[in-house]
Amino acid sequence: MQVLLIDDHTLFRLGLKGLLERTDIQVIGAASTGQEGLKLAAELAPDVILLDMRIPDMDGLAVLKNLRENGVKVPIAMLTISSDENDLVESLRSGAQGYLLKDMDPEELVVALHNIVAGETIVAPQLAGILARALQDKPVEVPVKTPLSSLTPRETEIIRHLAEGQSNKAIARVLGISDGTVKLHVKSILRKLKIRSRVEAAVIAVEQGLGRKLT
Repeated sequence: MQVLLIDDHTLFRLGLKGLLERTDIQVIGAASTGQEGLKLAAELAPDVILLDMRIPDMDGLAVLKNLRENGVKVPIAMLTISSDENDLVESLRSGAQGYLLKDMDPEELVVALHNIVAGETIVAPQLAGILARALQDKPVEVPVKTPLSSLTPRETEIIRHLAEGQSNKAIARVLGISDGTVKLHVKSILRKLKIRSRVEAAVIAVEQGLGRKLT
């Protein structure tokens, strides 16, 4: 599993990075500001983004909404000290698939991350009562998962070209990237979709409304 951290506290980032990497979770990027986080999210291909609620240049909710508006589809989990009901509900409404607390046991955090990447929406157990009360008046619409939900915007773009029957070279030429980069993205797509061939990827893409119908 590959994680992007967005948190302004250097010591916390370093400590969490060390903790996660001892459990074979790779931290592929760490940002101290919202703008840096948006940039890294666009450049990297994380399996999940861990996002602090309070960041100096823009709050976590603004970063979350910006990521979703920019087409970032990977799971995003808020990791915060805030147990505020409004923060919790607004995060879930805005597309977060997790709301975790920084004082969680490390083992609970690791399990939660695996469950979130697997497609579940996870809320810290301590907040279950708060969420239940909030739902009485403010029902939360959990985003609908599709087979392509785990793909990054770039991977979604590439699988659309696969659905059109294009080769790696053709895709590279259209997108202005190297053949090798396309190959890496295709490999990531197959891994995330748990399939073995480009044809299977193309079929799934067409079923989800991308590309032309295969005959």
